[in-house]
Amino acid sequence: MNRYPVWKYIVIAMVVLLAALYTAPNYLGESPALQVTGGKSTVKVGSDIATRVEQLLGKAGLPATDIALDAGTNPSVLVRFADIDTQFKARLALERGLNADPRDPAYIVTNNLLANTPKWMRKLGAYPMYLGLDLRGGVHFLMQVDTRAALDKRIQGFEAAFRMQLRDKDVRHAGIERVGDAVVVTLRDEPMRRAARDALAGMSELRFADGGSGTDLTLTATMAPAALKAALDNGVKQNIATLSKRVNQLGVREPVIQQQGADRIIVQLPGMQDVARAKSLIGRTATLEVRLVDPAVTRGTELSAAIPFNSELFTAGRNAPVVLYKDVIVTGDYISSATATFDSSQQPAVSIDLNGDGGRKMRQATRDKVGKLMAIVLVENRKPEVLMVATIQQELGSTVQITGVGSIGNATELALLLRAGALYAPMAVIEERLVGPQLGAENIMKGKHATLYGFAAIAVFMIAYYTMFGFFSVLALAINVLLLVAILSMMQVTLTLPGIAAIALALGMAIDANVLINERVREELRAGASPQAAISAGFDRAWATILDSNVTTLIVALALLVFGSGAIRGFAIVHALGILTSMFSAVFVSRGVVNLWYGRRKKLQSLSIGTVWVPGQAR
Repeated sequence: MNRYPVWKYIVIAMVVLLAALYTAPNYLGESPALQVTGGKSTVKVGSDIATRVEQLLGKAGLPATDIALDAGTNPSVLVRFADIDTQFKARLALERGLNADPRDPAYIVTNNLLANTPKWMRKLGAYPMYLGLDLRGGVHFLMQVDTRAALDKRIQGFEAAFRMQLRDKDVRHAGIERVGDAVVVTLRDEPMRRAARDALAGMSELRFADGGSGTDLTLTATMAPAALKAALDNGVKQNIATLSKRVNQLGVREPVIQQQGADRIIVQLPGMQDVARAKSLIGRTATLEVRLVDPAVTRGTELSAAIPFNSELFTAGRNAPVVLYKDVIVTGDYISSATATFDSSQQPAVSIDLNGDGGRKMRQATRDKVGKLMAIVLVENRKPEVLMVATIQQELGSTVQITGVGSIGNATELALLLRAGALYAPMAVIEERLVGPQLGAENIMKGKHATLYGFAAIAVFMIAYYTMFGFFSVLALAINVLLLVAILSMMQVTLTLPGIAAIALALGMAIDANVLINERVREELRAGASPQAAISAGFDRAWATILDSNVTTLIVALALLVFGSGAIRGFAIVHALGILTSMFSAVFVSRGVVNLWYGRRKKLQSLSIGTVWVPGQAR
C-alpha cells in the first residue's frame, strides 16, 4: 500500500550523493597560494604565463602542489603550496622573475588562500562557497558618483557638437551658450532658426524649444528625461567597469562591485586588509590619447634613431617602440562609446564614437594625413602604453574604426579599455569600513553554533515527541540542509551573515512541514484509520497545506529579492532556495523513508509516532 517504486529510491540516492559531493569542498580547508595577475591594462595572463611560473618555481627549487590558469573575467594564474614558508619564498622568486623592472611591474603577485578541493572535484564543478566580507574580513567602500559632473560633461559635449554641426551646415548664429542644463542658440531671423533646427535634428536625445522675438530668436535644447537618466546610468556603469579592472590587480577573489541606488557604488574586497593600497588603486586616474606617428623616424629603428624635438619615444605596449608627436589629437574625454564590431571584410574591429568636439578635432588632424600612422596611448599613473598603431585610410570624423585587432576577444577587450580607461565621472568615498579577519572568524563560529544548536534542539524535540517519525523528520531535515548547501556551492554564492541566518531559518521552515505531516497522521489514527491508511492519508492531505504555506512564504522571499539590495537580496536567495529544498525533503524524502520502514509490513498494528490521544480515552 505504502511503497515507492525502485526508481524513486534511486532518484533520492542520486540526489543525496550529488549533494554530498558538492557540499564536501566547504569542509576541506584552504591552502596558502599565490595569484598572478596583469599589472597593466595591456598585459594579458594566459597559459604561457602559467608555464613561465612553473619554470621559475622549478628553477628556484620551490615545489608547488598545483598550478592552474583561471580563465575567468579577470584571467590569473593560481599557484598552491604546502606551507606558508614556501609561499613567501615563491612570491619573491616570481616577482623577480616576471618583472624586469620592479618599479614598473608588468605582473602583480599577491598572497591568497585557495580551497583544498581535489582536481577531480573541480572538473565536476564542485567548489566551496565564497565567504563574504563579514565572514572573511576585508575592506568595504561606499562611493558616490558625482552625477552633476557627469551631466556637465555631457552638456559640454552637446555645446561643442552644436558649434561643429552649425558650422558644417553653414548656419550663421549670434552665439551658443549654456544656461543651466540647457544649451541656447541665438539666431537673427526665423529662416536661420529653421535651418539650425534641421541641422541639429539628428540628435534624438534632445528636445528643442523656440523662444525670443525680433532679431533675438533662440533655439533651446534640453535633454529628454529618458536620455538624461540613460546618460547618468551609463556613467555609473562605466565607473563600475573601470573599478572592476582596477580591483583585479589586488588579487581579491570574488570582489563585490555593484550599484546601489542611482549614484552610489559599493566596493567590497574580502580578505583585503591594506586599506591605503585599496584606496590608491580604485581612486587612481587613467586617460587615453590619440597621437600621430612621426614619419621622420623609420619604424623598426626607434631605439637607435635621433628623436625629433616635437616628438617622444614610447617603449611600452603591444605596438611599441614607436615615436609619436607630442601634440595630442583627442583624449579619452572625447570618447562617448566604444564597441566591438566587424569591418567590411568581416574581420574583428573596434568602433569608436567621439563627441562633437572630438569629431571636429579628429577631422582637422587626419584630413591631410591619409596613409599615415596613428596611435592610441593609454596613460595610467603617468606611465604611457601604446595600445594600437593603425594606418589612416581616410579622413576620420566622429566615428573611428580600428582594424587589425586579431580576434573578436581582442576587439572586445580593446573596446572595454577605451570605455573604461578613465572614470566617467569623479567619485568620493562616503563610507569606509575595515572588517578584521578575527571578527570574520568569530562570525563564522557564531553562525555555525547557532545552526548546530538549533538543529540539535529541533532533533531532540522531534525524536522525544514523535519517536520514530521524529527520527525520520530529523533525517529529512539533515538532507534538506545538505541539499541547500550543495545548491549554494554549485551556484558559487557568496555566503554572508544574512545567508547563515537564512539557513537557520530554513531549518524551522523545513521542520514545520514535517510537524504538519506527523500531526495529520495522528489525526487519521484518532479517526480509526489503520496505520497504513493513516500514513497514506497523512502525507496526501498535508501536502495542500504545506504547498500553500510555502508558496506564500516564497512570494515574500521573491519580493525581497526584487525590491531589496545587498545583504537583503542575499538573504532572499538563500531563503527561497531553502523553501524549495524543504518541500522536496519534507515530502518526497520523508515519505520515502517512512515507506521503506513501514511499507512492507502487511500486518502493521501501530506506528511509533508518539502518544496518540483518542477522544474519550482515559488519561
